[in-house]
Amino acid sequence: LARTLAEFLFGDENALISLDMSEYMEKFAVSRLIGAPPGYVGYEEGGQLTEKVRRKPYSVVLLDEIEKAHPDVFNILLQIFEDGRLTDSQGRVVDFKNTVIIMTSNVGATLIKKGATLGFRGTNEPEEISYKDIKNRVMGELNKTFRPEFLNRIDELHTCL
Repeated sequence: LARTLAEFLFGDENALISLDMSEYMEKFAVSRLIGAPPGYVGYEEGGQLTEKVRRKPYSVVLLDEIEKAHPDVFNILLQIFEDGRLTDSQGRVVDFKNTVIIMTSNVGATLIKKGATLGFRGTNEPEEISYKDIKNRVMGELNKTFRPEFLNRIDELHTCL
């Protein structure tokens, strides 16, 4: 879906920047995203996120399994969501205003899975659980997992069943 969106919006399926957030679970993960501080190995290379967006500002950024990222990563994302820009480790301002950011999460997946079997009562009559009910339950799980200031900066949430 993200690759198709990149192709549609920017005419190039390679305009997709995909990051597996399970690789950013440690505290030092922020430096991998924005670049290593001066004097550290890899300083010249830039960050895995900032360097790619700096080189290709018209892109779709896919942050897969966002719930697995270290809390410090969320602070960086707050700045991107609020200001549309981020300063990398080399002091360059990277503009995110022309990027579309998509985040996937498995938060609430167990609720969705239970929803398929949840509907049976003692009388073997299936109880219908509406999409709205499932979405509300998933939102409850999201509120337990993510800070309010993070969720409040997200434009749209979609629950895929």
